[in-house]
Amino acid sequence: MNGFLVAKVLSFITGIVSVSMIWPILWAHLDGGGEVRSFVVSMVLGLTFSGLLFAAGRHHSDYKSVGIRDAFAVVSLSWVFASVIGALPYYIYGMTPTFTDAFFEAMSGFTTTGASILTDIEIHPKSLLFWRGMTHWIGGMGIIVLSLAILPFIGVGGVHLFKAEVPGFGLEKITPRLHQMATRLWGIYFGLTAAQTLLLLLGGVNLFEALTHSFSTIATGGLSPLNKSISHYNSPYVEWVTTFFMFFSGVNFVLHYRFLLRQPGAYRGDEEFRLYTAIVLFSILFTAAVLLSGGYYGSIEETVRYSAFQVVSVITSTGFFTADYELWPVSVHFLFILLMFAGGCTGSTAGGIKSLRVLALARHARAGLASCLHPQGLFQIKIRGKTASSNAVASVTAFFILYLVVFIAGTLFMAALGVDFVTAVSSAAASIGNTGPGFGTVGPTDNFFHIPAAGKWVLSFLMLLGRLELYTMILLFARGTWKK
Repeated sequence: MNGFLVAKVLSFITGIVSVSMIWPILWAHLDGGGEVRSFVVSMVLGLTFSGLLFAAGRHHSDYKSVGIRDAFAVVSLSWVFASVIGALPYYIYGMTPTFTDAFFEAMSGFTTTGASILTDIEIHPKSLLFWRGMTHWIGGMGIIVLSLAILPFIGVGGVHLFKAEVPGFGLEKITPRLHQMATRLWGIYFGLTAAQTLLLLLGGVNLFEALTHSFSTIATGGLSPLNKSISHYNSPYVEWVTTFFMFFSGVNFVLHYRFLLRQPGAYRGDEEFRLYTAIVLFSILFTAAVLLSGGYYGSIEETVRYSAFQVVSVITSTGFFTADYELWPVSVHFLFILLMFAGGCTGSTAGGIKSLRVLALARHARAGLASCLHPQGLFQIKIRGKTASSNAVASVTAFFILYLVVFIAGTLFMAALGVDFVTAVSSAAASIGNTGPGFGTVGPTDNFFHIPAAGKWVLSFLMLLGRLELYTMILLFARGTWKK
């Protein structure tokens, strides 16, 4: 690993995160709040750290030489450094009592998890809540993808960085040039954010809340500036608009790009999208049927609306809520935990295992059953019309096993801290799946403030593991990674 080159690339990334605080500073200034100083101090500290990293790597300008090991280090450290810098305004202003809480809140923001330690959100300055939403938006498409869009000079070396941050199975390039691809993905990302903001404004939502909720929706983050999240509005219009954008934020952004290129069959022709849609529709119908049979709500429309919102929010790992689903039957709870694991599509801002991996695992299982009946037969696993290599299938299987191992380890650690079983299981699942709220004492109407400090650091680590899809972070600690 070239430590000096890593330091130089990190200097640009930390600089971008630090400079982005100019927007909450402007908001604080217009709002007349006293939190401007907190942001200015944070930005200065962030830029100072960025300058030190740049000075360390000032003699290295060959960005094409960024290798795989360098990429692992850059991507992993960039998310950690971004969270440290992003936590400074919370801690300096006194929004959080400890730096552990501030770091947890920032990591939850950047990884688009949506888990919060804040007990009364609405008492805090709007500029800090705006920054909280911005961390979602920056992290949603990816810190490295943002850097590649802004810093075209990284060039060829950025390929390893991109693959380390977005290691999803079945990802496709939409343009030959990585900078061009990153720019177009961010263009779509910005367009979706602008569209939802406009529609929320038309629904009577003020500009601040429309922006922060759009940041959280498109990034599938779920942090809201309101204590009651989207349920605050009690508006079917706002709920359906948010449901729609949550659903499409969980779709591979490559499909959005193709649709904009006037390929109307882009969605219909994609196997992963069809599976993702089928899971969502089945889950909505199942949840609605259970709620209707129990007489939870007064009308079919209300039942379907609440079911659709919660289902889409969970599977896309957004974490918004319009109802306290902990009061719903246990069968729905079990379904929601499965949805946390399943997640959205590859190439989206959603968390979880991803639908394409679920599809590959299902077809691998089917091929295994077929081979039991026909031992001499050769069974190919096809994904998106192409035969998947044995290495690709093995990689998906290994990912699934590793995902379960990390989840179990996280659950055991949380239980060892004295957390009750339901909370331990759901907090680990919600963190690694980047979902946010879970069940037990970390349900949709609760928060993570009561979790012990050690638990918050572990859950923060699980958030990062889930956001980078395990391999990037785990390989960073593997001894073989650093052997020449």
